[in-house]
Amino acid sequence: MATIRFTSHLVRHRPTPVIVAHGASVAAVLRAGLGGDDLLRGYVLDEHGRLRKHVNIYLDGHLIGDRLRLSDPVRPESEIYVLQALSGG
Repeated sequence: MATIRFTSHLVRHRPTPVIVAHGASVAAVLRAGLGGDDLLRGYVLDEHGRLRKHVNIYLDGHLIGDRLRLSDPVRPESEIYVLQALSGG
């Protein structure tokens, strides 16, 4: 099963366990892993299931390529890191 980890920024405000979930794509793993937690899912995805603008996801140490459909393939041993993206100047 793939592992989902969260930025320490989020963990400071809300206890967030490491989540393990099955799925062949980033979208499938997030659906399975965040399915029962509306608050956490709302931090990562908008009401249309799209990645929020100020969130980045790294898959096995690399920024995902598909921010729209989250179709990047996931292996059973993959690690997904959900981070707050920094913006501004």
